[in-house]
Amino acid sequence: MTTPGRLPEPYGRDTSANLADILERVLDKGIVIAGDIRINLLDIELLTIKLRLIVASVDKAKEMGIDWWEDDPALSTRARRDELARENAELRAQVAELERGADERGVVERGRARTEEEAP
Repeated sequence: MTTPGRLPEPYGRDTSANLADILERVLDKGIVIAGDIRINLLDIELLTIKLRLIVASVDKAKEMGIDWWEDDPALSTRARRDELARENAELRAQVAELERGADERGVVERGRARTEEEAP
């Protein structure tokens, strides 16, 4: 016989420990969820969306050969610094090339561009 208005037993400590164990196991082993969505009209395929989801720890992902976040400038400060350094080197090379071309025409004098009237 149940008592009216009686609340269910609260979750015990064992439940949170089990959840932590499950999360640890999933992150340690990894889990893959895959699915496809296809939209057809009169047996003509209009759209296909392939979904792939991997849930794993960073160490497990690296072990599997997945490390795209290390090279993505939006996610990695090292990758962003590398991208900025590469861009800076390219711009310096372009400026040097432009200065060489202008110097060959006698237009550049001590870091400033001379007007055509000043050119010898």
